[in-house]
Amino acid sequence: MFPTFAVVPAVDMQNGEVVQLVQGEKGTETTYGDPVEAAEEWIEQGAETLHLVDLDGAFDGERKNADAVDAILNAVDVDVQLGGGIRTADDAFDLLSRGVDRVILGTAAIENPDIVAKISEKYPGSVMVSLDAKDGEVLVSGWTESTGLDPAEAAQKYEELGAGAILFTDVDVEGQMDGVQTDPVRRVAEAVDIPVVASGGVTTVEDVVTLRETGAAAVVVGSALYQGAFTLADARDALD
Repeated sequence: MFPTFAVVPAVDMQNGEVVQLVQGEKGTETTYGDPVEAAEEWIEQGAETLHLVDLDGAFDGERKNADAVDAILNAVDVDVQLGGGIRTADDAFDLLSRGVDRVILGTAAIENPDIVAKISEKYPGSVMVSLDAKDGEVLVSGWTESTGLDPAEAAQKYEELGAGAILFTDVDVEGQMDGVQTDPVRRVAEAVDIPVVASGGVTTVEDVVTLRETGAAAVVVGSALYQGAFTLADARDALD
């Protein structure tokens, strides 16, 4: 899935536009234009994987940016992982059959863990379980509800159910452009053998390198790339 450590640009979509939120809160968004143009720009800069999120789907439980996702799938030829509003196995099967490489399940996996096994049986390695944590507890429903679950223990559970990867988002630092926390990522990465993709707080290329040292297989980067704090080329150079 990630043969070498990867820097994965985020294309988070709300109302048909690319946005970045601060700690996942509505009303904090900064808008960055057309999703297809953003996706093509990241690929031109060398991205080999894209991280797509339907934020409306994450908040409301219904995929409202499906047209933008379809347009991106038609326009690009790289790995695509998609989350936000995927609530059933049939939703996942439809997306995987249309070209999505990995479906990201958060709320659905927490509420119905067996969905991970069901999808994985038909499409092995295709489920990335999203564990978004604040104050050491996993959140769901667009980061609006706490579950009380420990992210490292939850990661082990989903690995046993067949998840191909874990997406760990540190909500405490997400979107703030103030650096990363390594201990939460390291705990999750050390708990499982499947790839752990880190997200949240990346501000500098040093943050990218630091996250690689935690044992993460990849990092999703949003605001830092959109605001020009560094480029994908800068990140590759630092990792080399």
